[in-house]
Amino acid sequence: MPQEYTMQQALRQAIQAKKDLYDFYREAAEVTENPAGKMVLQRLCDEVGENIGKFFKYYQNKDLGNLDEFLATPPQSGSVMLKELRKSLDKKVQARKARELAMQEEKSIEMSFRLAAQQVVDPMVRNLFLEVADDAARHFAIIESEYEYQITRIHESDVATYVRE
Repeated sequence: MPQEYTMQQALRQAIQAKKDLYDFYREAAEVTENPAGKMVLQRLCDEVGENIGKFFKYYQNKDLGNLDEFLATPPQSGSVMLKELRKSLDKKVQARKARELAMQEEKSIEMSFRLAAQQVVDPMVRNLFLEVADDAARHFAIIESEYEYQITRIHESDVATYVRE
């Protein structure tokens, strides 16, 4: 059944979904001891922050404050993603587990925004939802590549070197 969202409602939904992801990556990067894992998580945090800024430019309501204030707000208390991170990682964060959780969340965001896009009437809102989904798919691919490297110690760009015909 088609749903009607205003562009401002869609932007608010996209901004909040991205903020939850931003909080996850920020916390995971802070507690990860592995330098390579920390770097990947911080890079993803920074990129998600930039995405939030892009959406924030078009969000006209003032309920979130300015971008810096919004990014500095504490995470939502009900964030399932952060609860899972905290529960599964104890004091020593394993970059591998953080990446697994991140891949799950990116896939979940991608699928939920693609589904929402199919049900939206306004083409501009649909495109916004698809953009969020595409960003999530791209982040998933980055994390998956780093995850595979962590497991195999062979990066996807090196596969041709190790594959024999």
